[in-house]
Amino acid sequence: MPIATVNPATGETLGTFEPMGPGEIEERLALAHEAFTGQRTTGFPDRARLMLRTAGLLEEDAEHIARTMTTEMGKPLTQARAEAAKCARTMRWYAARAEGLLADEHPDPTDVADSGATRVVVRYRPVGTVLAVMPWNFPLWQVVRFAAPALMAGNTALLKHASNVPRTALYLEELFRRAGWPAGCFQTLLIGSDAVEGVLRDPRVAAATLTGSEPAGRAVAAVAGDEVKKTVLELGGSDPFLVLPTADLGRAVETAVTARTQNNGQSCIAAKRFIVHTDVHDAFCDRFTEAMRALVVGDPLNETTEIGPVATERGRADLEELVADALALGARALCGAARPQGAGPGWYYEPTVLTGVGPAMRIHREEAFGPVATVYRAADLDEAITLANDTPFGLSSNVWTRDEREMARCAREIDAGGVFFNGMTASHPAFPFGGVKRSGYGRELSGQGIREFCEVTTVWYGRP
Repeated sequence: MPIATVNPATGETLGTFEPMGPGEIEERLALAHEAFTGQRTTGFPDRARLMLRTAGLLEEDAEHIARTMTTEMGKPLTQARAEAAKCARTMRWYAARAEGLLADEHPDPTDVADSGATRVVVRYRPVGTVLAVMPWNFPLWQVVRFAAPALMAGNTALLKHASNVPRTALYLEELFRRAGWPAGCFQTLLIGSDAVEGVLRDPRVAAATLTGSEPAGRAVAAVAGDEVKKTVLELGGSDPFLVLPTADLGRAVETAVTARTQNNGQSCIAAKRFIVHTDVHDAFCDRFTEAMRALVVGDPLNETTEIGPVATERGRADLEELVADALALGARALCGAARPQGAGPGWYYEPTVLTGVGPAMRIHREEAFGPVATVYRAADLDEAITLANDTPFGLSSNVWTRDEREMARCAREIDAGGVFFNGMTASHPAFPFGGVKRSGYGRELSGQGIREFCEVTTVWYGRP
């Protein structure tokens, strides 16, 4: 993919960028390594001051960067503004809490006395320069939720962003520079995917984090494993959304629409498979289909638009192929399954609801990255949980019920990195985020997230 801004609402190329050559990559690697030697010894108050300044500048720039994101990858402008605000809040959260999250730990002296120690201290130290390979769907948030904890821990960061959001990538480098972070603390690498391996193998890069597709995650993990470097991977998802008989059906339907279509349906944690108990299946389908059909599709810069275009032409083609395969094998479209009339020349796709989906269909196993929902009928809770787990992914899940026993079973038995009851899956700085199975490993956000970018050191003190 060339490094270019192509407006998905029009197909117009707004700008192209030359990839950095080996010389410039080397300069940035050297600068990041040099910056780490100073950054690792700074105090938390100094880092917090810079992070708070970064958050303030981002809030001032919110309208500008929101429009940049929308024109690069097509999310509705109202959602882009919300993304910028969330990033600023997360920066402030880590500025206030990083020191406490990484405070020294002191095992009980009676527990370590038989080792001959008078005391033991467990300390968290920064790992060094961290390479982040980030996707286009949340082009600001995906970066900030890595960068805020990594920088507050004392690391330096290199960003390899998706090739279709170069303006957002360059904005992020400029934002941290304007906030006063020392040169080399945060840098953007305008490079193609073919250059990632060389950067990751460089001994000055200590670790990597990737959010993206399963093939991309496998490739980065393979190189990092060969180099014995730590990685955090957040990969695909095909999240189940269970609706059980005691659910508040009105709230469940309203949330289901948002959960499936947020970011034009292009979210790893978007609900994708709606597994509905037979007692409420027909009522849910009727109301869900009506609400999906009523969504306003159009120019994402228009304040009233609810669904913008798919980010890339290839992405829309992938959706069309998945839906066509399902329909050919017996699935039924309750709405959508086509390009909308009159939405413009961009890569639009109608909000779609499919029923009658079965294991032979690709969409049963593959992630649909766009506004396409599949609805399944479950005879009971046992079948609902079985369907929920019948996927190679395990990022998050949603369950709608008022029954505490059903909640307990789902929390225990659903294979996912998160189980959200009576609400929509969301990422938040206060709780860990990540998946199981082929959705990846490691965690972002919270204390677990900031410690992913730290070395754990045991300091043992014997009798003088």
